[in-house]
Amino acid sequence: MKILVRPFIVFSVLMLFVVPAASAGTPKDGIVFSDPLDRNTMLNGKEMRFDVGIGSGACRLASDPDGIIYTITDRGPNIKTQDALKLMGVDFGKKKGKIFPTVNFAPTIYKLRVADGHATVLDKIQIKTSDGQQISGISNPQTEAAWDINGKELPYDPSGIDAEGIVKLSDGSFWIGEEYGPSILHISADGRVLERWVPQGVKSTLDGAGYKVEEKLPAILRMRPLNRGIESMAASPDEKFLYFAMQSPLSNPDKAAYKKGRHLRIFKIDRQAGQVIGEYVYVIDTADTFVMDNKKKKRKQNDVKISELTAVGTDELVVLERISSTTKFYRVDLASGANILGTQWDDPSTTPTLEQSDIATVDTLDKKLLMNTDDHGGMMKKIEGLAWFGQDQWIMVNDNDFGIASDPTYIVPVSMPVN
Repeated sequence: MKILVRPFIVFSVLMLFVVPAASAGTPKDGIVFSDPLDRNTMLNGKEMRFDVGIGSGACRLASDPDGIIYTITDRGPNIKTQDALKLMGVDFGKKKGKIFPTVNFAPTIYKLRVADGHATVLDKIQIKTSDGQQISGISNPQTEAAWDINGKELPYDPSGIDAEGIVKLSDGSFWIGEEYGPSILHISADGRVLERWVPQGVKSTLDGAGYKVEEKLPAILRMRPLNRGIESMAASPDEKFLYFAMQSPLSNPDKAAYKKGRHLRIFKIDRQAGQVIGEYVYVIDTADTFVMDNKKKKRKQNDVKISELTAVGTDELVVLERISSTTKFYRVDLASGANILGTQWDDPSTTPTLEQSDIATVDTLDKKLLMNTDDHGGMMKKIEGLAWFGQDQWIMVNDNDFGIASDPTYIVPVSMPVN
């Protein structure tokens, strides 16, 4: 298989490229994107600067003009309390949770035009409540404690989301996958949350969110590990169906199952009916096969995750499976596996659970490898955004974590087969 990564010259439906394939697989062949955010002075006078991380998800609507893509930020700059001394010069002691240096940041959708080696921001759509109030990325009651840079604990925000996957529909609205709940959100063209779907049994914890919350996701999803919710969202070409995947195996029945498990759940939604109609089992690869991530230390199985889905046909998905430096792209057809929705695998009393079961005992999806970045010298770290331009042409975007570790955002065109 030959993978080509080349800089832009002209965009059309097929995206024209002109540089030879010898440059395959390197961020230097793409665009470095920067959108500076705030700078914060810490208690000891140390200054931190942030660059907006636009690449938590990406998508393209086929009918949009040439070169147009949409990306999304996550919850905003955040730092683990145990990393505060190293990164901020501030000792948070035994406090546990996440520090939010920029508490007023609102998860935001970016509309970009990518052409002639440049990425131009055409629009920034902040996500809002139903009445237009900016929401935050601050932890909601389903997640861990939140702190500001002065060590003051922040109140939970029931409307707060950690946005990740994104898909745009032809009516101008968006569907967003997010990690906190886990949940998915339908968002209007101007950024207002129309509704948020959460697992059964979660709605009461989000009272006061400022938008409609419905318990339309299976209750079993409440067993997701912390910050391992939904990082992906896709729509079938005819927009009749939506798809999302859990980022990792569930903690079902406990964290040991999540840490060792390889069974991960992909879901299908009938958009007109407004309900989940399918659940399928995807087996993630073993951690040792992500070669570039194992160069310095042996990686754990729970380092492997799904960060993106793209539908290239009805029930035909490209799955982005990664650790950090190594990313793999697989094609799956949902018809190749069993629909387990409502079966014993959604019952937490089942023993062993899906996450504990031997691979051979479960009817799982067939996977076809389209690309492994290890085979091409690697690309940028943390590829989380994937926009399809039809045929074999894509744009990939990484999540730079708001530049906390000085990582840039790369927007890279790639030729990758879909069959």
